[in-house]
Amino acid sequence: MSHSESCSCFGFRSGSGPTGLELGRVGIGSGTMFRSSAKSRPVKSLDSDDDIEEDVPLRSPSRSSGSVFPYVGVASLGAILFGYHLGVVNGAMKYLAKDLGIVENAVLQGWVVSALLAGATVGSFTGGSLADYFGRKKTFILDAIPLTVGAFLCATAKNVVTMILGRLLSGIGIGISSAIVPLYISEISPTEIRGTLGSINQLFICIGILAALVAGLPLARYPVWWRAMFGFAVIPSLLLALGMAFSPESPRWLVQQRKISQAEQAIKKLYGKDRVTELIDDLSASNKGSEEQEAGWFDLFSARYFKVVSVGASLFLFQQLAGINAVVYYSTSVFRSAGVASDVAASALVGAANVFGTIIATSLMDKKGRKSLLISSFTGMAASMLLLSLSFTWKVLAPYSGPLAVIGTVLYVLSFSLGAGPVPALLLPEIFASRIRAKAVALSLGMHWIANFFIGLCFLSVVTTFGISKVYLVFATICLLAVIYITANVVETKGRSLEDIERELSPAI
Repeated sequence: MSHSESCSCFGFRSGSGPTGLELGRVGIGSGTMFRSSAKSRPVKSLDSDDDIEEDVPLRSPSRSSGSVFPYVGVASLGAILFGYHLGVVNGAMKYLAKDLGIVENAVLQGWVVSALLAGATVGSFTGGSLADYFGRKKTFILDAIPLTVGAFLCATAKNVVTMILGRLLSGIGIGISSAIVPLYISEISPTEIRGTLGSINQLFICIGILAALVAGLPLARYPVWWRAMFGFAVIPSLLLALGMAFSPESPRWLVQQRKISQAEQAIKKLYGKDRVTELIDDLSASNKGSEEQEAGWFDLFSARYFKVVSVGASLFLFQQLAGINAVVYYSTSVFRSAGVASDVAASALVGAANVFGTIIATSLMDKKGRKSLLISSFTGMAASMLLLSLSFTWKVLAPYSGPLAVIGTVLYVLSFSLGAGPVPALLLPEIFASRIRAKAVALSLGMHWIANFFIGLCFLSVVTTFGISKVYLVFATICLLAVIYITANVVETKGRSLEDIERELSPAI
């Protein structure tokens, strides 16, 4: 789920040629802003067999009076909504299906789930372009419209058509959010804690999912409560628009648009007035270093960019095909079929495990690195899915199928949240060159949402046909294939500036 994104709990930036140093290398925790004193380390290029090593100029640290934290917090409202809309249907489906007269219609129930994903696919393909045209800030404000209207329609729906329309609009909103939340956060984040702040996006997606699961607890006593659950999403949607009205635009985007005076004001708000001249010089040098026009869609498939773009798309495909959103959407149903007494509470436990794992991943992202977390995560997911599969097939485990279903699902989600969840959304803004960033992110997220859509639409039908055990076994196999692919193709980006990574992965041709 991305988003993740999802997607999903269960992710972005675009030039070549000489570049300046990265904006936002601010030591927020210590109140300083500085460039890395370490020499750039070589990274194996996806487009070349050669290793390139270049020095990052050194400058002395100095005091900064600004802070990016409040604006990361505002942007994270989009991530909360992302997670909330993904998870809200989990506990509510049984009750809304009864009220809307679709209890016996699995196809329409699938469309209630998947309309969100269809809308998110549209939103993800347009979010990057909107952010490039209008800017990150205005796109957030525009995004609040489908998020608010969609939530209102779902909460007041008297028939399934209105519900599906509301889910479609909400999906467009979270699809746009899935692109612009990590894009905005990554463009204002300091290099030293970019992994940590990038993981905050994933953390708030998980918090959104947990909030949706917890919001469903009163359903057993108040069946009409499902309407309030959908209605709650209106509040953060309006707060997102209001908060962004007072937030700064991305200085990186403003300099690219040659709006230097506005960029100066944004830098002053983010990092303090003492940093304005230095950062404007750095960003202007970076912008002048790339004379190329914004990439077109076909450029993504050129020899120069295809490998790095394929890695981004593949990571999101593996993330979804490994089964995470099947768990998010249908954990309550699976627990119920396994005989777990409090199925909604068990799903809330899964959401709590997701949040806990993401908090751990946030602390490890800038220490252990992205690649190692991905490999560990998919390995743990494979083992957990194998346990789940065996719990439904081995007769000796039959008496314990309920507890094993909960344990296996919690371990799976915990493993996911340690790497497969947060890393793809963080890695994409790091590996994509500036001139292709928006469109490459849109393409990767499009793959994410398309896979997500079909899983949401077909999961129950496939389980009915083949059985849950075989489906979980397929998910385990996909996780192992992901480990092999990541080992061979993904590069480590920990501690490297965006400009340095760009030089390595997308050399000028």
